Amino acid sequence: MAQYAFHFDSNKCSGCKTCQVSCKETYKLPANNLYRKVLNYQGGAWELNEAGSYVPSGVFGYFMSVACNHCDEPACFGNCPTGAIQKDEDTGIVWVDAESCIGCKACVTACPYDAPSFNEESGLVIKCDMCKDEVAAGGKPICVTACPMRALDFGTREDMEALYGAGDVEVEPLPVNSTGPNLIVNPHRNAQKTGSGTGALVNLEEEL
Repeated sequence: MAQYAFHFDSNKCSGCKTCQVSCKETYKLPANNLYRKVLNYQGGAWELNEAGSYVPSGVFGYFMSVACNHCDEPACFGNCPTGAIQKDEDTGIVWVDAESCIGCKACVTACPYDAPSFNEESGLVIKCDMCKDEVAAGGKPICVTACPMRALDFGTREDMEALYGAGDVEVEPLPVNSTGPNLIVNPHRNAQKTGSGTGALVNLEEEL
């Protein structure tokens, strides 16, 4: 199997959300559903100096573009009671069989990356399928081709690691690696390790 993977360089990401918007528009997703999200992680504080002015102290911020990571051991796959979650044997792409989905949301609660989401209109779960039809035709996922900063890339895991190295997925605000995500992250220069971060997500609730 040639497992496909996403690559993301946080140092190149400007937080423009073109990847997120192009995906949402292409697949005509409902207002409350996203396949890809751009997370805004910030920290630090403003302190009063001797001159009586507020100055930044340890202020930092960076973005993380995250979709389904088509994991080696996807939690959604292991927790689906009907077999609706499929992992392609040739590409490693994880997708939802709508005909088998009963909308129980077991996959939604199981995924540490919040990739599956419940579609209120259809009563079913939907998620990123790595634009598998586009990939099958020789193309790349919409989010990758749309990124103006070329912060995203896509290919086999072997090719991505050859180009960018092994990367590190255990950086805030991502969770501890428990599922073998096929995501290669070049962390931002200010990135903090998962579990030891001092910042927080500052996205508005309606953005997520």
